[in-house]
Amino acid sequence: MRKLGKATDARMAMLKGQVTDLLWYGRIETTLSRGKDVARMAEKLLTLAINNYTDTVEVSKNIKNDTGEIVVRNVINDGPKKLAARRRLMANLYDVQERKERGESKSKYFARIRDIKHPLIEKIFNEYAKKYDARNQETKQGGGYTRILRLGKRVGDDAEVVIVELV
Repeated sequence: MRKLGKATDARMAMLKGQVTDLLWYGRIETTLSRGKDVARMAEKLLTLAINNYTDTVEVSKNIKNDTGEIVVRNVINDGPKKLAARRRLMANLYDVQERKERGESKSKYFARIRDIKHPLIEKIFNEYAKKYDARNQETKQGGGYTRILRLGKRVGDDAEVVIVELV
């Protein structure tokens, strides 16, 4: 991993932020050396999610309803491998909260996000992992989830600027 002219804690915080933005928005613009490190970290995290997203366990829970009666409800929980992967993703990414959409009322916004505690982690497991796992089954290969497009030199400091995006 490159040093990028920063102390380890500052470098890791910067990369963590850029990987978070890449996975949340799907693309970022950065310098070439930072982009290579961001793509490398994102590939590893996506591979971790793809390998473990199917590990779930169905559990029966006794829950009191509004009238005070005990009702048995089946709930799907993470299995041990998916839980470990989820915790590792949470350690390597910042927590991004879902934004309120234009024209959306507060009640609709809170109803939409009520059950989602970590939207980025859910997006990785529910969207990216399924999409890339299907792609891996078709092509019989893993990896290659990011792409780096070179834009040229930046005017101010002559640094090579790239766009890193998810394929």
